[in-house]
Amino acid sequence: MQLTRFTDLGLRILMRLGTPAVDGSALTTQSVADQMAVKYTHAAKVVARLQMLGVVETRRGRLGGLRITEHGRTMSIGRLARELEGTSEVIECEGPNPCPLRSACRLRKVLRDAQEAFFRELDPFTVTDLTSAPTADVLLSLSVRSSS
Repeated sequence: MQLTRFTDLGLRILMRLGTPAVDGSALTTQSVADQMAVKYTHAAKVVARLQMLGVVETRRGRLGGLRITEHGRTMSIGRLARELEGTSEVIECEGPNPCPLRSACRLRKVLRDAQEAFFRELDPFTVTDLTSAPTADVLLSLSVRSSS
């Protein structure tokens, strides 16, 4: 199974926010986008979704920035991935060209079960687990790279 780029970026942003700078400076959507080498607009969409989920707080203005919430630190990575991935299926059975096997196919259920098993493997872990040493040092050393 492969996570969407949206989910991948959401998890990476949470990891970065889960590792506060030594000087206490706040991160902005722009600075996180630069550090993760993604376009600002993509990062902004992800940050908006993370805010809706209650795992990130955003604040405008001179003293503003992004902050991970306690809920964000302790929420299961599996649950976060489920929320960010949405309800789409692993394979498309319906759509404009529906699969001719869809009425009696077992593949759809097997893949759905495999997807859930994937998320279950992530359930025991939190952002706090993912940002402990040595990862924290790497996250703090991220420099601005050109956006893709």
